[in-house]
Amino acid sequence: MPKTDYDGPILEIDKLSISFFTRLREIPAVMDFSVSVKPGEAVGLVGESGCGKSTVALGVMQDLGKNGRIVGGSIKFKGRDLSEMSDAELRDIRGSEVAMIYQEPMASLNPAMRIGRQLMEVPMIHAGMSEKEAYERALQVVTDVKLPDPKRILDAYPHQLSGGQQQRIVIAMALMSEPSLLILDEPTTALDVTVEAAVVELVKDLGKKYGTSMLFISHNLGLVLETCDRICVMYSGEAVERGSIEDVFDEMQHPYTQALFRSIPLPGADKNDRPLIAIPGNFPLPHERPPGCNFGPRCDYFEAGRCDKGSIPMFDVPGNERHATRCVRFEEIDWKAPLELAETKKKGEIGDVVLKIEKLKKYYQVAANAMFGGGNMKVVKANEELTFEARESETLAIVGESGCGKSTFAKVLMGLETATEGQILLDNRNIGDTPIEKRTTKNVAEIQMVFQNPFDTLNPSMTVGRQIVRALEIFKIGNSEKERWQRMLELLDLVKLPREFATRMPRQLSGGQKQRVGIARAFAGDARIVVADEPVSALDVSVQAAVTDLLMEIQREQKTTLLFISHDLSIVRYLSDRVMVMYLGHVVELGTTDQVFSPPYHPYTEALLSAVPIADTRVKKKHIVLEGDIPSAMNPPPGCPFQTRCRWKSQVPGNLCEIEVPPMRTMAEGHQLKCHLSQEKLDEMEPVIEINVAAE
Repeated sequence: MPKTDYDGPILEIDKLSISFFTRLREIPAVMDFSVSVKPGEAVGLVGESGCGKSTVALGVMQDLGKNGRIVGGSIKFKGRDLSEMSDAELRDIRGSEVAMIYQEPMASLNPAMRIGRQLMEVPMIHAGMSEKEAYERALQVVTDVKLPDPKRILDAYPHQLSGGQQQRIVIAMALMSEPSLLILDEPTTALDVTVEAAVVELVKDLGKKYGTSMLFISHNLGLVLETCDRICVMYSGEAVERGSIEDVFDEMQHPYTQALFRSIPLPGADKNDRPLIAIPGNFPLPHERPPGCNFGPRCDYFEAGRCDKGSIPMFDVPGNERHATRCVRFEEIDWKAPLELAETKKKGEIGDVVLKIEKLKKYYQVAANAMFGGGNMKVVKANEELTFEARESETLAIVGESGCGKSTFAKVLMGLETATEGQILLDNRNIGDTPIEKRTTKNVAEIQMVFQNPFDTLNPSMTVGRQIVRALEIFKIGNSEKERWQRMLELLDLVKLPREFATRMPRQLSGGQKQRVGIARAFAGDARIVVADEPVSALDVSVQAAVTDLLMEIQREQKTTLLFISHDLSIVRYLSDRVMVMYLGHVVELGTTDQVFSPPYHPYTEALLSAVPIADTRVKKKHIVLEGDIPSAMNPPPGCPFQTRCRWKSQVPGNLCEIEVPPMRTMAEGHQLKCHLSQEKLDEMEPVIEINVAAE
């Protein structure tokens, strides 16, 4: 279908205001918002959850539901106002000219339809293609999104694909009719960092190939840096800063942008000397916004009488007509002023070994035909010979993609599963084969877990205080209800929540506050080992900083051993003392954080480091994209588990990588690698991340 030639902005949003109408009141979700996207340009829309990013996207799609209305301003697509188009015209544009990719791929796929049919529908409906032409086009696009064996994929159902493959299919579907504008709403949040790197790379390449303009919605500043030309920062329904990536990252002119950057761990930051600075206070609710500047109550530069007077417009930054900020004081603030350091935190002394894992294996037996339970039994090798130890006051990070066995190990440690072989020694007592129901109350209290999603772990019908008191009852702490209530209030103090939260219900709390309740509950029985399974990945950047800092502070006070499971290597680098890298059930590298983050690396660690998006324009990064998905633990490759995706494999003579599992080698004191590469080759490895201006 030929697209009309148009040389103005593809998308022009001017002074847009969107409100949602409830029975009680009008709730303004977006106010006075302007942004434009030029042909072939990628614009990033950044901000915390609830700031109105997705509402803007739904406004562009004219899909605000029956309660949402555009109450001011305009959205023009190729010069035409979308609100003036008829339903039929909008239907023509949606999907063919403007396509949207959502956060959750399964929300866009029909589980009962083969992938090929779903893809072919788009050009058959929008472009009137014949079935044969549509199939050829589908095959072409599936090849473009770098999926293996495209014909087999077109014949598959959605559930037969991994999360990363599903997301690629959704991208393929969006590209089927070569749209002029692609809106991506957090398209990689649910994916592993290596898959995310490949998907982002793919979106960039396809943008160039098809000349598509993009509006990329994300809260990950590093991702926006890697994918976009320009950026727009949103806070509480308003754009607060707009400009090119370099303008906003290097010459920021709004206190909120500055606060966001201070709350993310950049390379070179140290958790004890340079702690992350969380943004004080909370995000305002839409109907409780402060007068004047929305960010005023949380801003270090707030000035009464100026910042809270009337609505604040966008100001152009002098000398740069494309850089704008919504701050009345931007010309008076010294943006280059060094950070006033909070008191330097003293690192707790790392003590004796608390936990020792020796040759731990965990295998599952599953029916080969899972649907009907018949047929041969197959073995899933979830953990293969894990051997390591953890000490008092130490943070040991466990890193790897989904399916590498991190959470299985956590379940065995907690007693939710029992080990197949090997030992887990807590104070030299083996607990690996003792299920949780046979463990002593003291044992259960000593090893606790903080989960990834705070929403799933709290009982919605119990007050916060009652849930913590319940944990104290189970751990047999306190002799009376009164004592337990007092201890619960102290735990709320420990996680820095106001004591009046004791009587609140979980639904009245934000995500970060719920996660704090989860942490309070984990520490209720004076836990000695806390397994934190991706504890901040579901939270906003500024909340992540506060929760991470809280975990560190509690650790310093209580001398806790923290096992931090994550795939976000920037947080791992900031938090951990030692890092263990896992792949397909094997530990492939183990060492101190400095050892693991500087060469020589295991080839898998090298790829993981390269995949991490870093929100710093001064950082140079080696570009390594892993081909292919993680093999199945039911059918692992022979030899080295990583050999099917390793870029160094050709450097090992013979077929050694395909025949033999490498032995664990000691490189330097405490640094171990499971790899066949010769010492000379390892010595040739170059750093993946280089900071060309040393971090202050």
